[in-house]
Amino acid sequence: MKSVFSIALVACLMFTLPVYAQMGQTPPESETAIAIEKALASPIRTAEERARDMPERKPVQTLEFFGLKPDMTVIEVMPGAGWYTKILGQVLAEKGTLHLAIGATRIAPRLKEWGLDKVQVVDGKFVTRPSGQRGIFDVETVEIPVKNADMVLTFRNVHNMTPGARGLLNKAIFDALKPGGVYGVVDHTRRHNEPTSPENWRRVDPVLIIKEALDAGFIFDGFSDLHYRPDDQLLYDSQRPSIGGYSDRFTLKFRKPAR
Repeated sequence: MKSVFSIALVACLMFTLPVYAQMGQTPPESETAIAIEKALASPIRTAEERARDMPERKPVQTLEFFGLKPDMTVIEVMPGAGWYTKILGQVLAEKGTLHLAIGATRIAPRLKEWGLDKVQVVDGKFVTRPSGQRGIFDVETVEIPVKNADMVLTFRNVHNMTPGARGLLNKAIFDALKPGGVYGVVDHTRRHNEPTSPENWRRVDPVLIIKEALDAGFIFDGFSDLHYRPDDQLLYDSQRPSIGGYSDRFTLKFRKPAR
């Protein structure tokens, strides 16, 4: 039955998409895409934030790839200065819930100012310790006090952690997700099996990230080349101006088993 349904779905797409093309139209946007585009146009976003939308971060395509829906319960891990928080908080404001976990106290005071009063800061436990490596930290404890979330997202953070720290984070994320829930990761790409150096410490091997997630119990559910940069040779620090403003990045989607 499943194979019959899949064939029917593919056939439907094969017939409907060309029709739109012949009519000079694009397929109708999803509810998610419309909500994201509305958030992108919001006055709470700065000119600097808008400048990173395209071609660098591609938030509409990225969040649709992960499967975001406006009625989901989503956890953003390590939200930084809130670039994605401003988008997610608006998309989920009416029908969903956004939790900010780990390192969220930096932007917590600004949520009300941004009109994101419904966003919940649930920092949990995240006890760090020095790793002896530049820009990399280890952790002793990671806990995210949310259960049955539909999705957990983190953007350009896991490269700052030791493998052991990522292992604890992966377990906490796994525990926070509902069965079938999605874990989405974007980060700067390092060459496969390349040792850490002063030039690449802000990058991480995507194969290693996949292995670590599988070890934590996740299913690898897909990847996207949305943030592939063929002109980034992966030789230099991801923040170097010489790489053209932004790095090659991997976009990985994992799923907690349904049972």
